[in-house]
Amino acid sequence: MKNNKITYEKSGVNIKQANKFINFISSNLNKSDKSGKFKNIGGFGSINKIPKNIKNPYLVACTDGVGTKIEIANKLNKFNTIGIDLVAMSVNDLIVQGAKPMIFLDYISINKINLKKMKEIVKGIMLGCKVSGCQLAGGETAEMPDTYSKGKFDIAGFAVGLVDKKNILKKNKIKKNNIILGIPSSGIHSNGFSLIRHLLKVKKINLNKNNFLKKQFLIPTKIYVKEILKLIEKNYINGCANITGGGIEDNIKRVIPKKLTAVIDLNKIKTFKIFSWLKSRGINDKEMLKTFNCGIGFCLIVDKKNVPKIKKIFSKNYKPYEIGKIIKGNNKVKLNGKINWL
Repeated sequence: MKNNKITYEKSGVNIKQANKFINFISSNLNKSDKSGKFKNIGGFGSINKIPKNIKNPYLVACTDGVGTKIEIANKLNKFNTIGIDLVAMSVNDLIVQGAKPMIFLDYISINKINLKKMKEIVKGIMLGCKVSGCQLAGGETAEMPDTYSKGKFDIAGFAVGLVDKKNILKKNKIKKNNIILGIPSSGIHSNGFSLIRHLLKVKKINLNKNNFLKKQFLIPTKIYVKEILKLIEKNYINGCANITGGGIEDNIKRVIPKKLTAVIDLNKIKTFKIFSWLKSRGINDKEMLKTFNCGIGFCLIVDKKNVPKIKKIFSKNYKPYEIGKIIKGNNKVKLNGKINWL
């Protein structure tokens, strides 16, 4: 009787493919950087120096994923943007604390390694790290047969930043009569895709045949790092919020101190066509506001005198504009008016 060999590869795990993927990451990072700071890729861990110019450094760490936006990428067979989303979801949280992103690590778990797909994902991660000014210090790839069905995968990101103690954005900096500025999003970002996918199913919409939706759904999340760090350096910000799951209300309330209320004038929000499209397909105002950013990707709480100077930091498409103010009160957040859905 023929003796059948029992091997790891026959169980569904291909170590050779994993090594090819690691070599791809390492070689591409080394091409873009001549300093040797990426030499730890493929090792057991990444060693990084703490910059000497930070007098009293504090570590800030964040982790996140991109949720079921992955399913949209799978549906459209397009994977070159979700890596940017992955970096954005963590580094945009770091800067809320005043921290500069320093290192980023990723975790990719997949039923079977597909080099073409994974190279596209990692190219996006590399680009996201470049835009946010942090190092891709390492990561992990796990081939997990039977855990994921064919073609399915998940990704997670981990970011570590540093902030000088004097630059930490604390709630006590926020005062009555501060202005709330909204910075435009690039689109949906990476929240609410379970609702979007449910809508597509209920309304029997073929995503592959709708060019408008195909383009809109995979626009990567805007990374706000460079602009926000400039504002922190100039001491122009009292507080800020990354508008992710939970929308404007749930995210702003996380930074508002006791006995103060953030009053948001919804009628001032300049929304986008994609949000109007979602609203017109049967999602009510309350659901829209608690699920999506509705056109505001990041909020700043600032002194009124700094508003003109703040606007100069941003490019035309991302100019902050006033959407509310801070008053005395115990409601944390109060929403006034209604969004004009175009």
